[in-house]
Formats: sequence, C-alpha cells, structure tokens
Amino acid sequence: MSDTPVKTHRDGAILQVTLDRPKANAIDLKTSRLMGEVFAGFRDDPELRVAIVTGGGDKFFCPGWDLKAASDGDAVDGDYGVGGFGGLQELRGLNKPVIAAVNGIACGGGLELALSADMILAADHATFALPEIRSGTVADAASVKLPKRIPYHIAMELLLTGRWFDVHEAKGWGLVNEILPADQLMDRAWELARLLASGPPLVYAAIKEIVRDAEDAKFQDAMNRITGRQLPSVDLLYSSEDQMEGARAFAEKRDPVWKGK
Repeated sequence: MSDTPVKTHRDGAILQVTLDRPKANAIDLKTSRLMGEVFAGFRDDPELRVAIVTGGGDKFFCPGWDLKAASDGDAVDGDYGVGGFGGLQELRGLNKPVIAAVNGIACGGGLELALSADMILAADHATFALPEIRSGTVADAASVKLPKRIPYHIAMELLLTGRWFDVHEAKGWGLVNEILPADQLMDRAWELARLLASGPPLVYAAIKEIVRDAEDAKFQDAMNRITGRQLPSVDLLYSSEDQMEGARAFAEKRDPVWKGK
C-alpha cells in the first residue's frame, strides 16, 4: 500500500526497507510494529539473503522516537513489536546481512536503528546525535552498543552531551563504512547488497551467530562453543553441501555455486 510508513522493494534475494513517514520519518509504536513484521519476514524467508534499510526523502534517515506520538499517549515502554524499537535491534536469530543506507539525519533511535545494521553507508550530508538527554530520557540501546563500538570516552561524551557530529567524524570513529555523494548512496548500497547476496548464506549465518555469542564471552569459551558445534548455524554449516562446494570450487579453480543448504 502506498500510504504505509514502511515500504518494501524486493529484487531477487535483496529486500529494501524504506521508512517513509513524513515529515521526518519518526517512529511511533504502530510504525515500529510494522517494521518488526517486515524484518521478521526477511529473517524467515529462505529466498531473501540481504536487506537494505533507508529513509524516505533526502533530509531524514530517522530522528528516532516520535515525541508527538508520545505526548499523545504512546508509552515509551509500550509494545514496539517483534524486534523491539524499529524492528531490528532486538530481533532474535537474524543471521542475514543488513546494510543501513543513511540518507540524512540519524539521531536518537534513528542512530540506534543504523547501529543495528551490519554495515553503514552514509550520504555526505548525514549528521548524527544521541539527544535523548535533552528530553529527559536515555538512549538505552546506544548506551549498550556504543561503548563497544568506539572508544569509551568518545561514546560517553556523545551520550552525556547529546551533541551533533557529522559523517566524517562518524567515519573517523569507525561508525560508518563509506561516505558517498547523496545521489550515489542507494546505487552503492545495492552494489554491496548484490555482492553479499552472491556469497555463502550459511557462512554469513555462522559469522553473525558467532559474533553475537562471543560478544561478552572469553576467547577460549567462545572457541570451544564453535569447535564443539554448539551454535546451530555453525553445526548446520559444517554439515552442509555448501561447505563441500566451497572446497571443491577452490580445488577446481572455479566460482562456487551456493545453495544455502
């Protein structure tokens, strides 16, 4: 439907999800639940391999929580739906790559949405902030994630001051993979998505599960779980046709044909 705030475009194994809720792409409870349904559908569809998330228009990626909706009664601790706020940051079992194409302002929960992706591409005019402190609340997901992604003191400065920073500073701290002219952003996102879609889905699943499982684990404990095939995606990979296909293709000096099984 054209009037939905969450638009999707599917091309082969790639799904583009566009948050399109004028004027600023803010997320209320209803929109968050819709996003969760879309991303859960992506997770559960065996034909889909990569997702791109972006914002409608050329000014806002997403400013986060819709404060107008909150003032009208949306509870800050209300039902955000499967996957939590924005449908991504708490979505369990998402073992497929997600690319955020940040096309403008990404602040508060919008920055947290981008942080939930595996790679972030940003237009050269994109700006970022975690301004929750100014509205008397906490950037909860960012408070968990940001100090693990960038130096602690920088993360705390951004969380405690709510100051704005531009795309070049974001890349300098490693929050952004690539900076692109605005008119090249989506072309590059699709180029990267096609590259990932051509890769081995079972390996991607294993990588994502290992990274999640090992985030707070000691190195040897994490390795023991991997080598003991205690992670479902790793166990599936090690018993798969794709595992053998990769070895055969290497020996035969040809491109592998991945079947995802």
